[in-house]
Amino acid sequence: MCGIAGIINFNNKPVNEHSITSMMKRMKHRGPDDDGLYVNNSIGLGFVRLSILDLSKAGHQPMFDKSGRYLIIHNGEIFNFLELRKGLEKKGYIFQSDTDTEVILNSFIEWGEECQNYFNGMWAFCIYDLKEKSLFISRDRYGIKPLYYHNNKDKIIFCSEIKP
Repeated sequence: MCGIAGIINFNNKPVNEHSITSMMKRMKHRGPDDDGLYVNNSIGLGFVRLSILDLSKAGHQPMFDKSGRYLIIHNGEIFNFLELRKGLEKKGYIFQSDTDTEVILNSFIEWGEECQNYFNGMWAFCIYDLKEKSLFISRDRYGIKPLYYHNNKDKIIFCSEIKP
């Protein structure tokens, strides 16, 4: 099932790590197998994992691309990820895991926001570009994987559940 959570402060105030970990604890039932946290100044991202595809530590999130520029948190499943992976490998991409998460990340690097047009599945994910300090959040077309958010002039908060 997994769960994602994030807080991005637009006013450059540091994100309180406790706020993200509290959100993660409130949805731990979605991902009892692993969790991960990224907090850097005005951005905080959290993830709780239910291990299904790649049970190894290679599937840990937040997941960084090989350059360290991009990171992703992802909930869901991309049904056609093997076909997408083969196409990306032909373009020179090298994969470190057997996860659809890494395929999403490399698809974003290759096609930008248009990557979601290639996905067949159910998902909610967030990709953060550390160089540009930009965030891309996507949810599947039908909302099978939930993604709730609150946005005001100071921040955006998002999560896989309303309670957190």
